[in-house]
Amino acid sequence: MTTLISSPESSAIATQQTAVPAVARRATYVTYRIRHTLASRFAFLIICLAIILSALAYGTVHYWALALFFLGGIVILILWLADSWILGSLRLSRNVLQLPLVGMFVLGVVQLLPFRDPGNIGTPSIPLVKSLSFDPYATRLVLIEVAALLIYFAATLVFTDTPKRLRLLVRTITMFGFFLAIFGLTQSFTSPNKVYWVREMPQSQAFGPFINRHHFAGYMELALAVPLGLLFSGSVEKEKRFIYLFAAVLMGVALIITNSRGGIISLGAEILFLVATLGLGSRHKKRASAKKIPRIKSAATKAGLALALIVALLGGVVLLGGEEALTRVVGSVNTDDPTTGRAHFWSVTADIIKTHPIIGTGLGAFAVVYTGYDSRNGLYRLEQAHNDYLQVLSDGGIVGAAIGLFFLVSLFRMGFARRESHDDFRRGVATGALAGCFAVLVHSFFDFTLHTPSNALLFLILAALATMNGRVEDVQSRRKRRSRPESETSTAML
Repeated sequence: MTTLISSPESSAIATQQTAVPAVARRATYVTYRIRHTLASRFAFLIICLAIILSALAYGTVHYWALALFFLGGIVILILWLADSWILGSLRLSRNVLQLPLVGMFVLGVVQLLPFRDPGNIGTPSIPLVKSLSFDPYATRLVLIEVAALLIYFAATLVFTDTPKRLRLLVRTITMFGFFLAIFGLTQSFTSPNKVYWVREMPQSQAFGPFINRHHFAGYMELALAVPLGLLFSGSVEKEKRFIYLFAAVLMGVALIITNSRGGIISLGAEILFLVATLGLGSRHKKRASAKKIPRIKSAATKAGLALALIVALLGGVVLLGGEEALTRVVGSVNTDDPTTGRAHFWSVTADIIKTHPIIGTGLGAFAVVYTGYDSRNGLYRLEQAHNDYLQVLSDGGIVGAAIGLFFLVSLFRMGFARRESHDDFRRGVATGALAGCFAVLVHSFFDFTLHTPSNALLFLILAALATMNGRVEDVQSRRKRRSRPESETSTAML
């Protein structure tokens, strides 16, 4: 008996096992045979390539790179439709994390409506525009970026539909992060003021292919979280543990060498998150108890792994950069203003929020609006607020903040639920993905790494890895599970 289902949560040809009395079994397991069309293979390939190319193209901060990024999303849509035509069913994900992206896009469209009276603005330095956004051009650009990110995110949820593809996506992130760290370290020692040893950046501190060193640090936070999650969860085979550890340590060393204080703080937060959360989860505790593993021994093992990781990071930094690499972090702090100007930026942003609390000033309009509220001379143009939470309130108001809060709450609620999996690899991936997202969210208090499309893409892909359903779990692991309530195993049972 076979059934064709249109949603990706069950988008497969399901073969029902031998029927048994309801008294004997609470549910009937299903083995999903996923049919992968050529179009779906190419769509998944483009997702993997986008992770790599978006970072190599200066983080996709230039117009030409953003155009190619959006073009890749269009190609995915075409392949998606071709896949649906072949299968006779359009595959869509039910993951609620897509809704905030749609909501942010709708908010941007509303901000472009001509509902503002230019005569009531009251700030001479702000352009006289009729749209709710003070910078309609920037808002349109943000809408293009959000639309592209939504396509990539939704496609990742749909086309990462087997354990094999999950492992391939994880290996892509880990391997690319490893080679990117090598590239960044090599370039920082041989040509620190030039990107790709050619393009000189006199007004910014570049690192690797990124024009801003903080954005490289943010990318490393995301990439190294995946192997760390697998290591802390014990989800890697013994013969592969050193490889994953070496890759994670090298990425961590590259992060520290960037001299990004926000990145270093976020790396520490990431490690603490892994140590603190691995003991959570009722089923995981039950299984540990069944194996008679003392909690104290388990906690000591995790703490020892974290300590060994920190020692390896510090040792790697000293080996590659000497004492200078460590003292630069402290030496870069200005005693007169430890926030390096951020306190002033945030106070001005708070004034903008007070004036436009409901719908904000427009997505991407911060740079234009800031000069009109700057309490100093008004001539300094600041592109970002250096605090993503304040900028969300400034650009999108209470509406934008509510959309962002819904995304974060849903992400961690669903992510912790996915960590309950009995598939070790699946649990490790979910743990690492959540740790990476948490680290970047900490970094967002000080910088704006998620405004770089390559970082935003990897963040969303980690969010997808953390919240994917049981299709990506190993079938053999699912068959070994004991019976559970249907509400908890609906993706694996009929």
